[in-house]
Amino acid sequence: MAMNAFSAFVEANARAYRDAEALRPAERVEPLPIPAADAPTAVIFSPHPDDECIVGGLPLRLRRESGWRVINVAVTLGSLQSRRAERMAELEEACARLGFELVPAGDGGLEAVRLETRRNRPHHWTHAVNAVGTVLLEHRPAAVFLPHAVDGNPTHMGVHALVRHALHRTGAGLRCLAVETEFWSPMEDPNCLVESSADDVARLVEALACHRGEVSRNPYHLRLPAWLMDNVRRVGERLGGAGSRPPDFLFGTPYGIRLWTDRRLREPLPEGAFVSAGEAPGPLLERLLGTA
Repeated sequence: MAMNAFSAFVEANARAYRDAEALRPAERVEPLPIPAADAPTAVIFSPHPDDECIVGGLPLRLRRESGWRVINVAVTLGSLQSRRAERMAELEEACARLGFELVPAGDGGLEAVRLETRRNRPHHWTHAVNAVGTVLLEHRPAAVFLPHAVDGNPTHMGVHALVRHALHRTGAGLRCLAVETEFWSPMEDPNCLVESSADDVARLVEALACHRGEVSRNPYHLRLPAWLMDNVRRVGERLGGAGSRPPDFLFGTPYGIRLWTDRRLREPLPEGAFVSAGEAPGPLLERLLGTA
């Protein structure tokens, strides 16, 4: 069949994907400036090494554009004991490329962070809650990133419950934004779509490629741009209303941003928000944090 314009478009995408299979992370990257001592802090509670890259669109922009300090908490290092040292080394490399600090939860990561652990192994769960609570009280973040409650993976859903439990245990004195993320399953109610520039997406993909053991079996780092593009199709119209025109973003990441105060969540965004690549995200989050 003769090639038409759409065939050429699809072929170009397929060829770009295949050509990218040979790409490897550069040996060195230019580090981002060190945040100011009084900079706001964002903490990402990552269920696995690589989640910091997959949901990292907004944290990277907070770090790069708004001067925030970003700390990635490695809640687990995966289920394979034999791979944990290797995954930690990969994670250190990925975080360095994104300008994120890295803190393992507990003593080198936690285990069995699943909903059934809370029911069946309460002492183990309490230990995990205390480990997360220690991070929250030490850093007192302005924003906490966590998977949404039904993110389609047992550890992702476990981390959601774990962080919520730890937030409640810290008492009424902690006020922060709880920023829910998605990957394995869509959120039911995202309220913010954050655009990423092509340069930021390239940085995220390169950082994700540092997780060599994972992407060697499934090159999902190369599919990240397509997922970010589809987010604009899916979430852009949903936030704007059925039949509305989505924002003119090429790449976007959805989030569910709510205010954690007095041991409960409040809705600081009555309507959905779009954060374009042309506006720094820090002022929006700081305004939402100050919402009564």
